[in-house]
Amino acid sequence: MTADIDALWRAFEDQFSRAPSVVSTAPGRVNLIGEHTDYNAGLVLPVAIDRTVTVAAAGGGETVRVYSADFEARDEWRIDAPRRTGRTEWRDYLRGVAWALLDAGHKLSGGELVIGGDVPQGAGLSSSAALEVATAGALLALSGIQIEPRALALLCQKAENQFVGVQCGIMDQLAAACCRGGHALLIDCRSLEVEHVPLPPGVVIIVVNSGVTRRLEETSYNRRRGECAEVARMLRVASLREAGEATLEASRDRLPETLFRRARHVVTENTRVLAAAEGLRSSNIEAVGHLMFESHASLRNEFEVSTPELDLLVEFASRTEGVLGSRLTGAGFGGCTVNLVAEGAEKRFRAEVVERYRRETGLVAEMHVCHAVRGLEVRSV
Repeated sequence: MTADIDALWRAFEDQFSRAPSVVSTAPGRVNLIGEHTDYNAGLVLPVAIDRTVTVAAAGGGETVRVYSADFEARDEWRIDAPRRTGRTEWRDYLRGVAWALLDAGHKLSGGELVIGGDVPQGAGLSSSAALEVATAGALLALSGIQIEPRALALLCQKAENQFVGVQCGIMDQLAAACCRGGHALLIDCRSLEVEHVPLPPGVVIIVVNSGVTRRLEETSYNRRRGECAEVARMLRVASLREAGEATLEASRDRLPETLFRRARHVVTENTRVLAAAEGLRSSNIEAVGHLMFESHASLRNEFEVSTPELDLLVEFASRTEGVLGSRLTGAGFGGCTVNLVAEGAEKRFRAEVVERYRRETGLVAEMHVCHAVRGLEVRSV
């Protein structure tokens, strides 16, 4: 994939014989802690990273014509009649965003779009939300419509839930739309209140792609979401956010063991998110790292969304000098780990985690040293 603006500009001129008038860019995200809590009205702590999806666009007409520079593929539909392709591919995310905006009462103009990016796909870094938010920013700009970032994020979530068919929570879209450079974003997924929490100096965020790709619509993601909803129903609460640890323990005898473990992960993970945010505020990065290791253990044992490859990456990281914390990030079932690493230890991390992983599994793990960036940017050109 490519997020090169000059390359996108050239591709736009090649495809449509004119220059774009709008450039919309949205970042991927890595979640420091708070996994599978967002769709349970819980707490999450993501960071927008310097891996982005960019949409170059120009308006006009009643049709949307799109070229994906990454897939070298095209799409076209009437702006007032987006329909599913039935294949759950990149086209559906774009059409879904248009559908959600129209369904909210916005009158959209047609136009031409060229899309490119460098958010790894299928890695748990939310390439889909970056695509949705960047597309929404472009379509709204072409139509002369302004929407507050939180409302835009909710419409993009609606597109993924109701049009694409993946029952994601709100974290990814809020991170892509609302994050601030140099900060994590503490999100209360019940109230949608956010707090920008500064990241302390002296540490870097390293994302490692395990090389095991997953597609959420082909995994047990929706099943896990259903299990959480079932526990909430049995506990007679609106969501697992309402169930504290004491309430859950008191109900243990009447819950199936698997459902109890699913709920215990969510309830304890919310506690870990609050503690991690406080650790960042006080620059107690060692405490944050310890909480990350605890989170991974819970995701592995209680929620059962890890894989042997992710477990191995976290194990190697835990034995490497300079690594403060490590855990799987994203929905699991493959994808990436996120690691807090002391500045200066990047080479050691590559040798003792990434290269060792390659030798023992035969898989090539991609290592990304990431920086915290701001969310959606839309500019006229």
